[in-house]
Amino acid sequence: MHRIGYLLTQGFQVMALGTQTVFEFANVVAREQIYQVTNYSIVGGEVRSSVGASVSSLPASVDDADTWMISGVVDPTGRSTNADEVAFIHDASARARRVVGLCTGAFALGDAGLLDNRRVTTHWAFADALKQRCPLAKVDADRIYIVDGSIWTSAGLTAAMDLALGMVEKDLGPEVASRVAHVLVMHHRRTGGQSQHTEMLKLAPRSDKVQTALEFVRQNLSSPLRIADLAHAAHLSTRQFQRVFQSETGESPSKAIERIRLETARNLVERGRHSLEVIARETGFRDRRHLREAFQRSFGLSPQALRRDARTAAVD
Repeated sequence: MHRIGYLLTQGFQVMALGTQTVFEFANVVAREQIYQVTNYSIVGGEVRSSVGASVSSLPASVDDADTWMISGVVDPTGRSTNADEVAFIHDASARARRVVGLCTGAFALGDAGLLDNRRVTTHWAFADALKQRCPLAKVDADRIYIVDGSIWTSAGLTAAMDLALGMVEKDLGPEVASRVAHVLVMHHRRTGGQSQHTEMLKLAPRSDKVQTALEFVRQNLSSPLRIADLAHAAHLSTRQFQRVFQSETGESPSKAIERIRLETARNLVERGRHSLEVIARETGFRDRRHLREAFQRSFGLSPQALRRDARTAAVD
């Protein structure tokens, strides 16, 4: 059995507890208790969350868990980690299988000296602050989660759900992780290499109609995706759709489609699970040569070079 301990600090971000549902439903999917999840704090008792609700906790001992999930706070820049918590995290890391910094929980790991010379991430809004606080850490502000040895760190707390699913995949395999994602009605299970700043977020449409059209794009990348198809999905005329789309996103539908195709293709290339021919076909490029040309034009690298870089980073 995997023992997952959540170390909660006063004012912890309440969304950190949401990741516990991943382990809960992993047990449901597996039909046995693979994970035992327990809330701890340094002295035990009630711990007040960021929204004011309190959670009961047990006093923590380094041997209580083989994976420690370290909660973050809303703003880590205005406070330093409690000395007792720093000592505990440092000691626990020597015995634990994994130590996880959930969102700004990475700051507590850094204060405990666990991030030196490691690749880590945190919420993009605090990445620069983490670099200043932990100058020896290799902070990558554009990843949703990163695994470096026994240290796992995530971006925002929705990304922590992906990290937790990544832990389930590591422990139980991709099939169980995919089934858990399906039960939780998560869109799709994102790998750690995915950017915090997706093209869908950058476009930031204001209306449901344009959002619906973009979702249609995401779900039909292997199709030709004519502007008329997007307009139909948005229940607008082609001319009206083009005008509304340009107004809300600042660019043309054609350009947005290209950007989403490229982002999806890049994620698939970096994951390394499919051939370039399959990736080209699934993301709407004519063939492998067309994919290569688009990558060279947009990223200045071939798909093969990006895949090599991703593998090198994973090994490092």
